[in-house]
Amino acid sequence: MLAALRQQARLLVGEVAGPLRRIQISRGDAAVEIEWHGDHNGGPARPAAVPPAAPVTATAPADVPQAMAGPGSGSAVSHSIVSPMVGTFYRAPEPGATPFVAVGDLVEPDRVIGIVEAMKLMNEITAGQAGRVLDVLVDDGQPVEFGQALIALAPA
Repeated sequence: MLAALRQQARLLVGEVAGPLRRIQISRGDAAVEIEWHGDHNGGPARPAAVPPAAPVTATAPADVPQAMAGPGSGSAVSHSIVSPMVGTFYRAPEPGATPFVAVGDLVEPDRVIGIVEAMKLMNEITAGQAGRVLDVLVDDGQPVEFGQALIALAPA
């Protein structure tokens, strides 16, 4: 059992970026505790004790209806940025902060467009391709499903 706990701890450490502060492995009633150093200089505030995970690029395009382009946009929607996981979508790095993107913004493939909190980890979601934000499809703090469209983009 101890070997299995050690192996699971190694897997967890490998999945989350950042320096470790503490690892505790117990045998009786099996427990694994891993603690990372938090970012106390402007990182995401939800939850405060958990560092953000590595950025996730939403690469699976989802079709967005032409009607979402809106009047005068002059561009057809060819891509939407989708959630790569189930969780809670946040438009800004912390409550009250300016959102990562707004309608009309030009984004590059590596631009963070939001955060999906899953299992107390903050996962930055990047655009995955260049384009202009046509619509933000999910409100701040709303639950999202795997593959759910978050942002509608027009090609750049």
